Amino acid sequence: MNTPMLRTQNLTKVYGALTAVDNLSIEVCSGDIMGFIGPNGAGKTTTIKMVAGLVEATSGTAFVGGIDVAECPEEARQMLGYMPDFYGLYEELRVWEYLDFFAAAYRIPRPKRSGLICDVLELTDLSGTHDSFVSELSRGMQQRLCLAKTLLHDPQLLLLDEPAAGLDPRARVEIKDLLKELRKMGKTILVSSHILPELADFCNKITIIERGKMVVTGDVSAIVSQCRSGLVLKIRLVERLQEAASLLGNLEGCASPAVDDGLLSVTYTGPPGKEYLVLDALVGNNFKVLSFTEETLDLEDVFMKVTEGGVG
Repeated sequence: MNTPMLRTQNLTKVYGALTAVDNLSIEVCSGDIMGFIGPNGAGKTTTIKMVAGLVEATSGTAFVGGIDVAECPEEARQMLGYMPDFYGLYEELRVWEYLDFFAAAYRIPRPKRSGLICDVLELTDLSGTHDSFVSELSRGMQQRLCLAKTLLHDPQLLLLDEPAAGLDPRARVEIKDLLKELRKMGKTILVSSHILPELADFCNKITIIERGKMVVTGDVSAIVSQCRSGLVLKIRLVERLQEAASLLGNLEGCASPAVDDGLLSVTYTGPPGKEYLVLDALVGNNFKVLSFTEETLDLEDVFMKVTEGGVG
């Protein structure tokens, strides 16, 4: 069984009358990429800052690699890398100077810094920018530079707060591919994002929070299955859609047939693996079937089903 690299236990943060994070308990196991999802104001950034030791929890505990963040903050910080949603870049510095500054802050010995800087620049595909000024980099490159800085001390756990925010489609793909590569290297990643379809491409776990409370957490495929209220079949016919809907409405294992925009949909409630009987019924009654597919849910569908649209 995987060891939890990150565990929060009843983590809570209160600001006056506002409870930003409310008894949040999650686990991220070694090698996982967990998507941390929630509406604006749900408490994602506050949670990440508490785990990073930058905000003191009102109550509850966060553990990184079994280390209590509040009791041993320096030891915990050596195991994690934090990339904020709004990051500071010293634009008057050259790229290598910027990374050298943070390498010194991480107490990396000077003789090791040059090679380490080259390594993280190669990993983030920024080798050609070694002597460039930070101000000369595109936003996507600056985002990857911030990630390179986060990787300098080889942390086991990465806390990434909206790493693709404000990026163009190509830059988002580059960040996504980089996160996949980091997982192959054994990194554990907690990543918050509003770009839900892209999270599904590289996250194996998700946690959804709303108003500071956890709504759902677990394996992506398991949560999608839980949110499915039945297998919905989408059927496109040449003609006679209303007739087909009437037929399926009386067919055992079918419910709620509906026609919308030239497409017939029906909820299949029969035995798994017997969906072909619906197609057989249509063909047997001389309906001309152009396509017969299963509706798939994505993270946006799950998000809309389990949240109410409120903020903390």
